[in-house]
Amino acid sequence: MAEVLTVPLVGVVMGSRSDYTVMRAAVEILEEFGVPHEARVVSAHRTPEWMVAYAQNAVPRGLRCIIAGAGGAAHLPGMIAALTVLPVLGVPVAATALQGMDALLSIVQMPRGVPVGTLAIGASGAANAALLAVAMLATTDPELQKKLVARREAARDQVLAESLEDQGASA
Repeated sequence: MAEVLTVPLVGVVMGSRSDYTVMRAAVEILEEFGVPHEARVVSAHRTPEWMVAYAQNAVPRGLRCIIAGAGGAAHLPGMIAALTVLPVLGVPVAATALQGMDALLSIVQMPRGVPVGTLAIGASGAANAALLAVAMLATTDPELQKKLVARREAARDQVLAESLEDQGASA
């Protein structure tokens, strides 16, 4: 059987392989929605030439959004954003003694004209970055929009089905 080649729509990049423990949450959400994606280690400090090539070739390759996770000085999301016109979603990774606060401050304080959408520190931020990427893609993809609506309805229904009485709490 011939393999069907799918062009990735979302790039998930991270500064080091160890960041994948956090960024996996983004990949899992993209897989849940069937969004073609790729995951790569692209270090702003150790592979700067590769980072420049990745960012500059993102549009011609068909990417529509990049999710960039980084810890410490967290230059990757901002540098990627400086090199492409695609939306970049930054995910701070807790990689130092500062537990991701350094990365959060680095990513969120981009200079005017080089925006990076900054999400929460850690796996919840990575998952939300993927959900935001899905929402952006869903603006032009009705099937993807239906999947997103269904996921939100399921989450709503799960919360509504829970009651404090079931947990032994009293009002």
